Amino acid sequence: MKKFIFLSVTVLFLFVLTACGSNDSEGESGEGGEGKLAELQESGTVTIGFANEEPYAYEEDGELKGAAVDIAAAVFKELGVENMDSKLADFSSLISGLQANQFDVVTAGMAITPDRCEQAAFGEPEMVYGEGIVVQEGNPLNIHSYEDIANNPDIRVSVMSGATEVGYLDTTGVSEDQVSTASDIPATFSAVQSDRADVTTATEMTLKMALETVDGLEFVDDFEQPDIEGVPSYGAAAFSQDNTDLRDAYNEKLNELKEDGTIAELLEKNGFDPERNMVEVDEVTAESVCSGENY
Repeated sequence: MKKFIFLSVTVLFLFVLTACGSNDSEGESGEGGEGKLAELQESGTVTIGFANEEPYAYEEDGELKGAAVDIAAAVFKELGVENMDSKLADFSSLISGLQANQFDVVTAGMAITPDRCEQAAFGEPEMVYGEGIVVQEGNPLNIHSYEDIANNPDIRVSVMSGATEVGYLDTTGVSEDQVSTASDIPATFSAVQSDRADVTTATEMTLKMALETVDGLEFVDDFEQPDIEGVPSYGAAAFSQDNTDLRDAYNEKLNELKEDGTIAELLEKNGFDPERNMVEVDEVTAESVCSGENY
């Protein structure tokens, strides 16, 4: 009888230990995202990947500037993370770098798309923008839309690798044979300047800002915005799908900065029009774009 009681107590004790251990494991797992934010707060530094695309992110006199840079800095400061370890990377490598844990977050006015939502956890939209094209001075081929490019198989287009415009051109009937890709916007401009391409396309603000210091090219003011999914585009920061708690904390502070006017000021400082380019809180959400409702 005593042996039975002893065994019963032992079994009960082991059961309690097992249950406690199980709860502890769940707690550690459940705090993964919070743990990431706490890790960043403790180190005081967040590693962010940016694409070299003015006015979102670009280097000037050894300093990284741009709307995406300023917004990220403001939000993370509110989160108690004062320093950014900023890394410029090719646009096409941002999400893969995020997935490989090279970055804690990537941001460069990156358009939220349903396909990208399968690879990363997007924050709420920070800005909205349309498309544009740049051609040789005088617009010798009379290009005013993507349809004009599709209708003339001799027109050659240079596009930044990984940009949404690659898909937009395909959707409007532009042949793959007409399209070549380059690492960044300066490289696409160079292709048009050297007559290796006739036109380049990117977001309207990117082209206008980058063109300010370039000769021999022209922004097409009467470009017809394509009537396709994804236009206009909603730009946002993107996080690892393992760090949705960090994303949620970022969103909370981002919305506060939208409501107090900070985001509007930062957009205007970088050449955007807050009336046209800022997305108000809950006006359009990342979820609605990812689902296709606002895409």
